[in-house]
Amino acid sequence: MPAALEAITTRERILELTDRLFYRQGIRSVTVDHIAAELGISKKTLYRFFPSKSDLIVAYLKGRFRPLPTRTDRHPAQQILENFDYFARSMVAGRADRGCAFANAIVELGEDESEARALAMEFKDARRLWFRDRLAQLDVDDPDTLANQLALLIDGAYSAALVRNDSAMTQAAVAAARTLLKNAGVPIADFPVRTAALASEAP
Repeated sequence: MPAALEAITTRERILELTDRLFYRQGIRSVTVDHIAAELGISKKTLYRFFPSKSDLIVAYLKGRFRPLPTRTDRHPAQQILENFDYFARSMVAGRADRGCAFANAIVELGEDESEARALAMEFKDARRLWFRDRLAQLDVDDPDTLANQLALLIDGAYSAALVRNDSAMTQAAVAAARTLLKNAGVPIADFPVRTAALASEAP
C-alpha cells in the first residue's frame, strides 16, 4: 500500500475508533493509551496524526458536526417534523442512545478544552438557528422563542430517554413539536410522522 494511502487509512481508523469509544465510554475515561492499544499501533504513531488528546477530541466533534440540509423541495414545517422523526428513529435504532455527543462533551470537558467546548456550543446553536430559519419562512410571530422550544424538546428527550432507559420517550418530543407548530398557526395536517412504526424500524 502506498505510504500516502496507508496514512489516510490509519487516520480514518483512529477517528472511527475514537468516535465509538468517546461516545460510548466518555471522553474523559478513554485514554490515548487505550486508543493506541485497541488499534494495535504505538502512541508515537497516533501522535503523528493527532499531537494531543485535545486534537483527538476536536476531530471527534468535527466528524459529528453535520449541518442540517435546507430542502427547497420541502415545506419548512415538513423539514422540521422530518428532523424530529429522524431524531426519534435514531434513538430507537440505537444510533443516539448515549445522548447528544455535543451536550455530553460540554458537560464532560467543563472549563477545559476551550476549542472543543466552543465547537460543541456552536453545534447546539446551529441546530437552534436551523429551526429558527425554517420558522421565519413560516412567518410565525416569534421564531426565536419557538426555535428555543423545539431545541429544548430535543435535549429534553435525550435526557428522558437516558434516565428512563426508554427510547420511546422521543415520541413525546415528536408529538410536542407538532403541538407547538400547530399552536403557532402552522398547518401541519399534510405532514404525517412515522413514530407509530418506529419499533419495527430498529435494526
